[in-house]
Amino acid sequence: MKNALITGASRGLGLALAHQLAQNGWGLIIDARGKKSLEQARLELSAKTKVIAVPGDLTAESHRKKLAKAASELGGLDALINNASFLGPSPQPPLLDYPLDMLEQVYHTNVIAPLGLIQALRSALKPDACIINVTSDAGVGAYGGWGGYGSSKAALEHLSHILAEENPSLRVYWVDPGDMQTQMKQEAFPDEDISDRPLPEESIPGLLALIKGQMPSGRYRARELVESTG
Repeated sequence: MKNALITGASRGLGLALAHQLAQNGWGLIIDARGKKSLEQARLELSAKTKVIAVPGDLTAESHRKKLAKAASELGGLDALINNASFLGPSPQPPLLDYPLDMLEQVYHTNVIAPLGLIQALRSALKPDACIINVTSDAGVGAYGGWGGYGSSKAALEHLSHILAEENPSLRVYWVDPGDMQTQMKQEAFPDEDISDRPLPEESIPGLLALIKGQMPSGRYRARELVESTG
């Protein structure tokens, strides 16, 4: 059995990917801050496959150690998906008004925690495992009002690129899933109707193409990858 660890798996893109991997027979470790919502996800997924749910905060080293222990108990990982993110204040303030303590939390969640998890899981990653760091177009575009979240994703992208350069034996992907109809998106635009945005499920085939394939390390847009792979 192949195994994956997905952070931020209680809703949105993480949960959609978990459902698809479970349908394909993958064993799963799922993580999220919300204990109740994560348990609901575990109940749904456990009807299809073996699931270990580990609620907690990825910024805590103790939680990352729990995830590493679960990965070892599961027999190692074929894929790590760093999907969990923190938006920051809602609505997003301009940088001149951005609370620095909140910016520190955004960077800790979106940059430091993913690297910390990769470090903790180093011995649990199988030889052909892939690492997917979920990023955003806000990490490459200078969007007013997105300075905190966007710059954290830019840092994650560059970190991923360097990780790939330093570890040519690994498949390291930094992936923009595209605009999606998610709770985080609604929090970013609290007064807007986002029902016209695509559902997270539309980005899943592209993620699966990376997880199951042998594409070189690099930056990918999930929906363009769907088109290029048919």
